[in-house]
Amino acid sequence: MKRTLMTTLCATALVAAPAFAQEESGEQSGDGTGFTTAARAAVQDRDGNEIGTVTINETDSGTPLVIVAITDLPEGTHGIHLHETGDCSADDFTSAGGHIPGDADHGVFASGGPHPGDLPNAVVGSGGDLNLEIFNDRLEIEDMIMDEDGAAFIVHANADDYMSQPAGDAGDRIACGVFEAG
Repeated sequence: MKRTLMTTLCATALVAAPAFAQEESGEQSGDGTGFTTAARAAVQDRDGNEIGTVTINETDSGTPLVIVAITDLPEGTHGIHLHETGDCSADDFTSAGGHIPGDADHGVFASGGPHPGDLPNAVVGSGGDLNLEIFNDRLEIEDMIMDEDGAAFIVHANADDYMSQPAGDAGDRIACGVFEAG
């Protein structure tokens, strides 16, 4: 069962740099299967520098598509998550609260997991760029991202171990972005 869950999670993450030009317009071009940007977050590092964007898009299938386009990150593997509060005001970004939990535990190896805020680890190369597209069928845009207290995107200093509760032991929060309506 662990292999099936990991395969499913890994299969949803695609390195897809060409899609980011499409993301700006909010619609995918070419084959007619579009998406609409529902929420967008400008991501900043701890020094307040804007280093990229994350969008959450509504697709024709109903499965949300998260597109991440960030630069200037440290090389290595990083946990990335959707957090339950739209607030990046604390110096260490703890004001964003915990992961969006839904009715599940953290991690793909947890019984009843993963929760909607769990995204696959992101590998950043020596150039510092992170470009991903992730389908997240556990995410409810209106109820979890655009709710009363909003939501945030967080990049952690280390990899998520996909097991430790409540957040995968991914270390410090090194980048944060608050979602706003797309």
